[in-house]
Amino acid sequence: MANNIYIRGVGTIPYGIHYKQSHLLAYDAIYKALEDADMSINEIDAVVCSTLEWFYTGEFQRHFPSILSSILKKRVPIIRVPAACSGGGVALCTAKDLCLSGGFNNVLVVGVEKLHGNTKNSECITNEFMMAAESVWEQQEGLNFPAGNALIAQAYLKEFPDTTMDDLALISLKNHENAYLNENAFFYNKKIEIEQIKSSPIVCSPLRLFDCSISVDGAAACIITKDKTDIKIIGSAYQTDYLPPFERDRITTWDASLGASEDAYKQAKLSPDDIDIAEVHDAFTIVELIAYEDLGFCKKGDGARMIRDGVVKIDGKLPVNTSGGLKAKGHPVSATGIGQIYELVKQLRKEAGDRQVSKAKIALAQNIGGAGGSVAVHILKKIGG
Repeated sequence: MANNIYIRGVGTIPYGIHYKQSHLLAYDAIYKALEDADMSINEIDAVVCSTLEWFYTGEFQRHFPSILSSILKKRVPIIRVPAACSGGGVALCTAKDLCLSGGFNNVLVVGVEKLHGNTKNSECITNEFMMAAESVWEQQEGLNFPAGNALIAQAYLKEFPDTTMDDLALISLKNHENAYLNENAFFYNKKIEIEQIKSSPIVCSPLRLFDCSISVDGAAACIITKDKTDIKIIGSAYQTDYLPPFERDRITTWDASLGASEDAYKQAKLSPDDIDIAEVHDAFTIVELIAYEDLGFCKKGDGARMIRDGVVKIDGKLPVNTSGGLKAKGHPVSATGIGQIYELVKQLRKEAGDRQVSKAKIALAQNIGGAGGSVAVHILKKIGG
């Protein structure tokens, strides 16, 4: 099933503040992916796109697929998949299913979001979306997005008192060290010291400013195909959970992440021990730490040891977020999941430059929407040398 689908090309734009409209950002990422794949747009049979902010940015793009058709000069099925912060990962799951079940050989996947730049409603973006995983249900309970994750951090630190905020600071530092080497990252070539992280302002206790990811404009694209290439998708799964964490049986373990990863491992016929490199969804530093455990990289409560012992650093046994992650590369919402795939493909092909890891053959991407409300997990394998 998923083992018959390959990645042929990937593309991204630098994450930051852009003064183009979102469809033009998507266009740039798409043509970088086509160039990487050595393909023409005429060879694309279908497109799956993910974008969310047409209302909040003031662009009012209610028919984004048709806009893509216009700028690409291409008449094919184009499907829009909005899934909050997991939109890119869910779009890739959808594209894979199109390849397997439909008459499509090459499917383009693109995620794009515009949260800054020349938008008219930046205050609305901050207040109505980025501060709230869900602006009606959760906000009515007095929660915004940082507060919800802060409650999860409080619960985790209480359940596992050996873990401290110093451990979360080390996660932030690691991701900034990696982004320093990534020309597409918001914090590229920007040095951040551990004391800056530990002394940064409290956003919502216990989380500080440097525990939180960066909202940026961005776009990323990949092309998947039935034709054999050097990168195979060997696992691909998606699960959804109750929206508010307080409705679940537990909040320091995210069942959607457990379920999606277990399904992806089963498809790949692998275990967590087989993963060489991972990009995980570090919307907040506590989310990365919980990901180590939910993805099976360590036992519950042992996540802090992975950062303390350097296991997840770029030269460690299991490098995590070599791109800089959402924390320091940036988090353009619907583009994030495809941006993770871009990084992993570059690493598997040994094209990651100064941040290249050694001996990576199997890679995992975890893309989350909300506080564990939806999770997509993909496992990639390098074919050949």
